[in-house]
Amino acid sequence: MKIIGPDELLFAVDDLAGCHQFLQDYGLKPVPLSGGRTRYEALDGTAIVTCRQDDPGLPPPLSPTATLRETVHGVVDVATLESIRNELARDREVRRAADGSLHTVDDTGFAIGFQVTRRREVAAPGAATPINHVAVEPDRPITPRTLSHVVYFVPDSAKAERFYVERLGFRVTDRFSHVGPFMRPSGTQEHHTIFFIQTPPFMQGVEHFAFHLDSGSDVLLAGTRFANKGYQSFWGPGRHLFGSNWFWYFNSPLGCKIEYDAEMDLHDDGWQPRERPMSADNAQLFLFTPRPKWMPGGRPE
Repeated sequence: MKIIGPDELLFAVDDLAGCHQFLQDYGLKPVPLSGGRTRYEALDGTAIVTCRQDDPGLPPPLSPTATLRETVHGVVDVATLESIRNELARDREVRRAADGSLHTVDDTGFAIGFQVTRRREVAAPGAATPINHVAVEPDRPITPRTLSHVVYFVPDSAKAERFYVERLGFRVTDRFSHVGPFMRPSGTQEHHTIFFIQTPPFMQGVEHFAFHLDSGSDVLLAGTRFANKGYQSFWGPGRHLFGSNWFWYFNSPLGCKIEYDAEMDLHDDGWQPRERPMSADNAQLFLFTPRPKWMPGGRPE
């Protein structure tokens, strides 16, 4: 099944105004929708959608405090969409919306959807700095390229893994022992679009989501700007071991963490998954500690 990855995440929130400012400052473009909803788009059209907690079109929440209400995955074509419908309709209700998208729940209770992807083509980032071009421009706009991945807290990571492997054709790329798997669907070679973390049942929900930037340099620059606006850094900047992606996480008003990332590994079907225990050494290759600007011989500003 040629699933590409998450096209959009639907959040129901109390503080719509706060989320509006936060997601714009993060770098996403707001697009008003009907019914009080707003899309916040990356360059390729993948997006976060926000709405009120009492929006009548929402799937039921996993818990009274759940904010992520649905993950909608993009697929390559209508044939893939029909294949997914035929597979999942064998043992659960699959609803088809007026726009042709499919909506159901996975085996751990998360609402999931599928649509022929609405992603737009985006020029690939340049591999080198062109002649007479400045490589680092402090005021250059940085817009997230695409919705990268989603991480979930689940009470049974093995059950979650079986559903996505056996029913939707995902592959495990790497694994933290007794924690959970990193997984990619067949429509992408990116290291992961989902990751499951084993937790007690009361913690079930979204842990974080991430958008790709063009480079590690952009992660550092965008994260520094974001922190300078007063948003609280949670983890980073640094570079992961599994996936190799640069990262910088921030707390968000969406009820989860949000991440900038870049330069994730690509794998074909010949890749053999690695397994390591969860530890600081295995969670990151290195981790920087941001500090005020400094110059040799000078004092921090």
